[in-house]
Amino acid sequence: MIKQMTTRRSALRLALAGAALPLSGIAPGRARADSLPQVVAWKDPSCGCCRVWIDHMRDAGFSVSVGDTTNMAEVKQAWNVPDTLQSCHTAVVSGYVVEGHVPASDIKRLLAERPSASGLAVPGMPKSAPGMDQPGEPYTVVLFGTPTGDKVYAQH
Repeated sequence: MIKQMTTRRSALRLALAGAALPLSGIAPGRARADSLPQVVAWKDPSCGCCRVWIDHMRDAGFSVSVGDTTNMAEVKQAWNVPDTLQSCHTAVVSGYVVEGHVPASDIKRLLAERPSASGLAVPGMPKSAPGMDQPGEPYTVVLFGTPTGDKVYAQH
């Protein structure tokens, strides 16, 4: 019961912080597309590849608010990101969790299709994923938290 209360408390704190980010003017997007929802992302302040992924999202037309934290484990726990799917940063868009270096095109597809799922993840840090930008390493985008389990959503 205590762990569950802590998780709920952490999730509430993160949700409130995420809601406040757009109002605070933190990391305003380069491009604003009214048809695309706000992305709230959490990353370690020293992570360079996370900053590049955020630039990728902004270049794709998303407005992104960024929260820097040195406790990414708490963020991942609050958003129920499975250990096997974790990467360096976590984002939320329209109620979906986006874990790691997921391409903006896959997020746009997710938002258009609206599947019953927790979100998308690119486990680890594949070298050719957006934000890493070193071509040549194939990687998989996983749709997780579906009623029937995790599924391959895209392969790049």
